[in-house]
Amino acid sequence: MKILLVTTWNNRLFEEYGHRFQSTYNWDYPYIVYNEDGEMFDIIPDCKSFIDRNVRRKPENFLTDGVRFCYKVYAYTHAIIKHKDDYDYIIGIDADSIFLKPLTLNVMKSAIIKEGRMLTYMGRGNQYSECGFLGFNMKHPDTVDYATEMKRMYDSDEIYNLIEHHDSYIWDHVRKKFEEERGTQNNNIGDNGKGHIQARCVLGEYYDHTKGSKRKKWGFSTENHAARMATLTRKRHQ
Repeated sequence: MKILLVTTWNNRLFEEYGHRFQSTYNWDYPYIVYNEDGEMFDIIPDCKSFIDRNVRRKPENFLTDGVRFCYKVYAYTHAIIKHKDDYDYIIGIDADSIFLKPLTLNVMKSAIIKEGRMLTYMGRGNQYSECGFLGFNMKHPDTVDYATEMKRMYDSDEIYNLIEHHDSYIWDHVRKKFEEERGTQNNNIGDNGKGHIQARCVLGEYYDHTKGSKRKKWGFSTENHAARMATLTRKRHQ
């Protein structure tokens, strides 16, 4: 089974936290990085066009900041469409991730990759999903259409017709549309609770998502026991 990881960062974010992604990466799958500082625009000119059209908008907070979170959407959808025949599974993962131990193919097959399920995501009930990890089943007949529709939402600026404009809300919006209109089935590995759901789900044992300024500063999530222990071990050996 061929699996690919996709992430994005720019030079400043690499210095801030992307270097930890790179130095701790220990999963047995290749990954590609879309660099937000320029080369990504050459590969995906529609991303630059979206930013140029909307950069002057003044979001009230991160929930209405469509530009800030657009890079992930354009990167993931580009990878899905470009590599639709090259991989069995594509994972989109945030660059502020620290890897704890290998996510083996056996674990992938038992918990993440589900036959007949298009998307694996971490649901948080009535709140928008945690989209720091998204798994795309490239063998599912709806996956490329899902990516295409996500991209169209941004290319048309249609995201600004919704209540929230960040990527998690848009991924959820289009996923629910596919579930309702096509009967698409997906794999929710979240517990539908609030807060730092990634630390509580099956993935918490394998990597730590240091979302938010405090977790990035500390270099681990206080909610993730495995991450705390790994951090203490690294510090003892420094």
